[in-house]
Amino acid sequence: MAVDYAVIVVYLTGMLAMGWWGMRRAKSKSEFLVAGRRLGPTMYSGTMAAIVLGGASTIGGVGLGYQYGLSGAWMVFTIGLGLLALSVFFSARIARLKVYTVSEMLDLRYGGRAGVISGVVMWAYTLMLAVTSTIAYATIFDVLFDMNRTVAIILGGSIVVAYSTLGGMWSITLTDMVQFVVKTVGVLLLLLPIAVVKAGGFSEMKAQLPTEYFDPLGIGGETIFTYVLIYTFGMLIGQDIWQRVFTARSDTTAKWGGTVAGTYCLAYALAGAVIGTAAKVLYPKLGSPDDAFATIVKDELPVGVRGLVLAAALAAVMSTSSGALIACATVANNDIWSRLRGRITTGERDEVQGNRAFILIMGLAVIGTAIALNNVVEALTVAYNLLVGGLLVPILGGLLWKRGTAQGALAAVTVGGLAVITLMATYGILANEPVYYGLLSSLAAYISVSLMTKPTDAAVLAAWRERLAGRAPELASEPVPAHQ
Repeated sequence: MAVDYAVIVVYLTGMLAMGWWGMRRAKSKSEFLVAGRRLGPTMYSGTMAAIVLGGASTIGGVGLGYQYGLSGAWMVFTIGLGLLALSVFFSARIARLKVYTVSEMLDLRYGGRAGVISGVVMWAYTLMLAVTSTIAYATIFDVLFDMNRTVAIILGGSIVVAYSTLGGMWSITLTDMVQFVVKTVGVLLLLLPIAVVKAGGFSEMKAQLPTEYFDPLGIGGETIFTYVLIYTFGMLIGQDIWQRVFTARSDTTAKWGGTVAGTYCLAYALAGAVIGTAAKVLYPKLGSPDDAFATIVKDELPVGVRGLVLAAALAAVMSTSSGALIACATVANNDIWSRLRGRITTGERDEVQGNRAFILIMGLAVIGTAIALNNVVEALTVAYNLLVGGLLVPILGGLLWKRGTAQGALAAVTVGGLAVITLMATYGILANEPVYYGLLSSLAAYISVSLMTKPTDAAVLAAWRERLAGRAPELASEPVPAHQ
């Protein structure tokens, strides 16, 4: 394992070095939070693919392939579909807004009255996303070093917090680009063909496994529909995803670069399912489907390659974790703390230091929560249910329906969020009903309250249209005041 260890150590050292380099670039709020809005198509595509394909997509995607066969690709496939929909239909408009957070977009659209509540919901989502990614370090370091779970979380989490705090989005962008390359080589070019060959090829896999393992819909129509609601729609509105859209050099880069990243996600989804199916042939009686990735890597790959593939898994986890962390800190500082405090510092250098401090604080909170938390799936389900049930309708409604009002948006967030929480308590956290009925109740509240209240002020809508057209300057730190 010495060679494998060396590969991992070199990789982790490189992540920290890029954090130090990024610190030299991040001299303003724009540089620190959105990489100066200067990413071209290649870096944008790579970093966008890196953030959406995390530990759940890699380790979990292989696990679903082990459990269900090729239809196990649907979870990651719906993530790719969401990214494609965001890129084709919405990303150009989002990039032209020149904001930093989803809540700032809601303020612009509705007149400055939707920020804090939506910020709290988005903060909870990004926090849980960062926590679940951080917990995944335990699985990888256990395979690598037989390491204690708490120590593994602290080690992996500290590296991510360190480079994210140092250089902000510049550091995260650079590390994500490396992580994208490592994932592509490790999972698609090495693990996929090796797993298929070790399992005897597709003909042997079909001979050894039940027919339903090769049924594209074998996982079940209701499960696929739920994945679409949670992950496809979740991709449209998550702060972690939007913050990457804000880094694009132009709206064209956001549209076409995101389309390339979404297409890559579809290929990654199928690769994970095939690897999991091969693992089922090789190890038919694993204790847990999520053990499939670690087992096939540990037992079937040659020295050196094993280290690279484990680095690929680590890359997948780190890219999602760092993206969720900076999103969580940005929302906490810009959408919650600054509003509750009632004032915002005006100096760019102070804003960099303030956001850097919030990344450190949120990073420590993420590590602490990850150590205390046991059920990762439940935590992530709560996060996505709240995100989709509470924020999908007012965000997409603001982009698509000019009659939507601030009162309607607040009603949608409140009613949808409360419905999701109540139904999770009634049916169980992992049930499908909370997101179904939460989304419907949010939509009903948005439409009915918007139609019953006074239309949004014409001046607010005019400023909104100017922003969408890209004809307005970058949003100042202070939220748009409500028009009387």
